[in-house]
Amino acid sequence: MEEVNAVYVSARLVSSVQAIMASTAGYIISSSCKHIIDDQHWLTAAYTQFAVPYFIYDIYAMFMCHWHKYRVKGHEAAGTRSLRTVTRTYLRKEFLMVVHHLFMVLVCFPVSVLWRQGKGDFFLGCMLMAELSTPFVCLGKVLILYKQQHTLLHKVNGVIVLVTFFCCRILLFPYMYWVYGKYVGIPLYRVPFSIPAEYNLGSAILMAPQVYWFGLICRGAFRVFSRARSAAKEQALRNGHRPEEAQVLD
Repeated sequence: MEEVNAVYVSARLVSSVQAIMASTAGYIISSSCKHIIDDQHWLTAAYTQFAVPYFIYDIYAMFMCHWHKYRVKGHEAAGTRSLRTVTRTYLRKEFLMVVHHLFMVLVCFPVSVLWRQGKGDFFLGCMLMAELSTPFVCLGKVLILYKQQHTLLHKVNGVIVLVTFFCCRILLFPYMYWVYGKYVGIPLYRVPFSIPAEYNLGSAILMAPQVYWFGLICRGAFRVFSRARSAAKEQALRNGHRPEEAQVLD
């Protein structure tokens, strides 16, 4: 079990370090580009090339975490059949994340390097800042791994995850549309109708999984909040309070 935890924590640590580097690079790029279309920054091309092998590595790291958990459950002697089984269960469980990573490598990287022609570094910097929420997401998963859901750290981190994920991954797209609208002198609601359809399609494809994951985060936060309320009421009842008094105490 210690080996499984070590693999899991190591993978989350690498993800957190990469996220800090990406969000820092994104801030430097976007804050340096005064002209949102034509200005360029050397970090854009450099970090894009670095991100590709990271996404490939992360697919492998997630698989290794899943593989070690599978072995702990007593399947370590199943051989080749076990490998096929764990691969299927891994793809079934992490299908959306794997598709997201492959999309970043097979679609976003060629678009960034070949099709962009050096324009729009500002927007790519904004996209990199979406990683700001990742270290907090990773910390939450590690705390759950070590059964620390009851701690204040887990609750505070959960609030930070909600705020950073919503701001950096959901509001990010309306923000970029608003910045472009301000640049060309049109209101936000007209921006989707004034840019090529492929831009809207790309934004929708990138935003859709973020909305889904944010929904999962909100559902998890609601469960934690509900359990905390239930535990407080049970404790109040054990201390001799009536149900209505327990509600007041909560």
